[in-house]
Amino acid sequence: MRAKNLLKLAKDPRFIPGIYNYCDRWCERCPFTSRCLVYAQEQQDKNDPAANDITNEAFWKKLGAIFEQTKEMLYEAAKERGIDLDAIDYAEAEKQERQLDEEIENHELARAASAYADMVDEWFETEKHIFSEKQEELNTMLQLEIGGRQPQKVAASIGDAFEVIQWYQHQIYVKLKRALLPDEFELLDDDGKPFPKDSDGSAKVALIAMDRSIAAWGTLREHFPEKTDGILDLLVHLDRLRRKTEQYFPDARSFVRPGFDTIQQQKAKAK
Repeated sequence: MRAKNLLKLAKDPRFIPGIYNYCDRWCERCPFTSRCLVYAQEQQDKNDPAANDITNEAFWKKLGAIFEQTKEMLYEAAKERGIDLDAIDYAEAEKQERQLDEEIENHELARAASAYADMVDEWFETEKHIFSEKQEELNTMLQLEIGGRQPQKVAASIGDAFEVIQWYQHQIYVKLKRALLPDEFELLDDDGKPFPKDSDGSAKVALIAMDRSIAAWGTLREHFPEKTDGILDLLVHLDRLRRKTEQYFPDARSFVRPGFDTIQQQKAKAK
């Protein structure tokens, strides 16, 4: 798909512009997939298995098309901003990029987020037996018809908490690293007012991931009260990271994400 065709498709009114920029990529749980351009493109690719098979020529053609499409859009955006990509010293740019990446990785937020991901791995590795034990307990209750549907609800609650924690485990780190990137350009709207910072949007996604992870850990704590101490260590670490992120990005919570927050605002005004 060429850039012009993609831009034309992006103007389709059913799609919310930019909604995919500040999402958590959990399409299975997203209520806006029918209004997301990226999701629509991914669904088209799924309908062509050959295009996703690295041993198939169609896969490489698709990859080549994406490269050309991205290159074309990059040059157009650079031209609009008066940037000559052909005049850039790419060796020096790569060196600066490595230095920046190293600085971001050493930032206290990135280090804390990386440490959290490691703590999650360690906890689940140490406590993996409790899930099989709980499953046996719930199966016994079902067989003996103890508690009605309660065992099924407990199992669903534990499974949901487990999925939430694992989904956001590494995403917090990724989103914070993006948030820590410098905002090189101040984009203005048609009225000359600056757009909200991308860093605040990325930080908000990270904060939401922390909020949901904290709630999920709270659920596991309820079902496994004997593991409270270990879970509290994770909760304390995550809560500190959340508060530090809010301090470093004071405007993140008020960032309005296309679709997710704008529709909520519309609903609130309609009441």
